[in-house]
Amino acid sequence: MNNRRDFLKTAAAGAVLLSSNSKLGVAATLDQHTQTGKSKVVIARDAALHDASGQLDEKRVQALLDRAIAAYTGRDKPIEAWKRIVPANLVSADKVIGLKVNGLGGKGICTHRALTLAIAERLQQIGVKPGNILVWDQNAHFLEACGFAINTDRSHIRSYPSDQAGFEEQPMTWGTVKVKLTKILSRECAMVIGLPILKDHSMAGVTFAMKNMYGVVERPNELHANGCNPSVADLNCIPTIREKVRFTIGDAMSSVYDGGPGFHPERLWQPNALIVGEDRVALDHTAWQMIERKRADAGVPTLEAAGRPPRYIVTAADKTHNLGTNDPQRIHLLEV
Repeated sequence: MNNRRDFLKTAAAGAVLLSSNSKLGVAATLDQHTQTGKSKVVIARDAALHDASGQLDEKRVQALLDRAIAAYTGRDKPIEAWKRIVPANLVSADKVIGLKVNGLGGKGICTHRALTLAIAERLQQIGVKPGNILVWDQNAHFLEACGFAINTDRSHIRSYPSDQAGFEEQPMTWGTVKVKLTKILSRECAMVIGLPILKDHSMAGVTFAMKNMYGVVERPNELHANGCNPSVADLNCIPTIREKVRFTIGDAMSSVYDGGPGFHPERLWQPNALIVGEDRVALDHTAWQMIERKRADAGVPTLEAAGRPPRYIVTAADKTHNLGTNDPQRIHLLEV
């Protein structure tokens, strides 16, 4: 697989350390975040993202991504903004940055290739080598749905699935979950950016930032009992996931508001948006509210009325898990 354009040789300069558990996280360095003490979530929209035929305008995707990251970091220039997302020490040390896409719903409702490539381009512009960008999902079928063939050539952006890389022999346990992590996450990636797609889910209610991590374990089917609660929250508390999955750029350019996680064209919806942030709980809460508003507009019952509210979001925010906040008063939601 070739890059969309040649590697841009731009040297990386200083950037802050980013960690979901660190006081030096991206959001903690932003004046607005520091002043409010709230978790920042940005929703960037472009009503013209899809043309009349429903086709995505790739140039507008890049512009929308830049606007979202600028709003989050407070830096207008894309390169300067991305230097506040990816730590300079990872770039200088030739560490691998993983892009965890989601293709479970098939080509009709998966992480858009245009978004993944737009992110990869900006990563290269801050000095990340093409071979140090790794796009992956649970299996080859899901990865292909997102527009990526298997490629292990380090002269290009790489892409291959969790099951090809193999899983750790020793399982990791937290709370109710006992899972074997893909070696892509445990051994290869120093940092992961989650690229979930906004969807309704037939059991969990909503699938977005936290549930995207089901694609990094060997048997995700074992984690669906009781509406995936507390499995989603417990899984995200595993240190490797909690510490390495540091940022989310959620694909809400297309969505299904009912009947998910598979593709149902009659329930297809185009929010034409990206949802970005660090706080995975605040991101999922925001995603939930977006889906509920659409369900109300479409005359579909609430997820509570449908018997599948995303209770794992509340669990993830409790004192035991402490993964983030679901309190609207503690979320600084910025729509641009």
